[in-house]
Amino acid sequence: MNTLIRTSTLAVAASGVLLLQGCFPTSSASIYNRGQAQREQIVRMGVVESVREVVIRDDQGASSNVGGLAGVAVGTIAGSNVGGGKGSTIGAIAGGLGGLVAGSVLGRKLEESKGLEITVKMDSGELRAITQEADEAFKPGERVRLISGSGVTRVTHY
Repeated sequence: MNTLIRTSTLAVAASGVLLLQGCFPTSSASIYNRGQAQREQIVRMGVVESVREVVIRDDQGASSNVGGLAGVAVGTIAGSNVGGGKGSTIGAIAGGLGGLVAGSVLGRKLEESKGLEITVKMDSGELRAITQEADEAFKPGERVRLISGSGVTRVTHY
């Protein structure tokens, strides 16, 4: 029975991490939320001046917290299976601490994605810099569109 409870707890913790992973916002130029669909947006034309690789990080920090908590749960369960009596308790504590560290590192990685800072010289002569996920490649000299609406601006190929 004790093994069944441990396995169930492990499955719930792992499922929670996977479910929460899908809750974090993205800054891809190809993804629109429902509130942005079927809304008129402003389109401006320009030429890419420069492209710089950046890291986009979720500033809420929820993934590392969830990862750390899940790591504690998994590590404690795994560690408690070591030895018996005091050995089991020590194993649970060590496993929990190790899980906390590993889960926090994994959570931080889930919060990060590769991004691009794209500087565009508009046809009006103004310079604009937009940061978005690196799901499309852009090169200096390339003609692009800036699509703006609902407080979001995206760079897309022309």
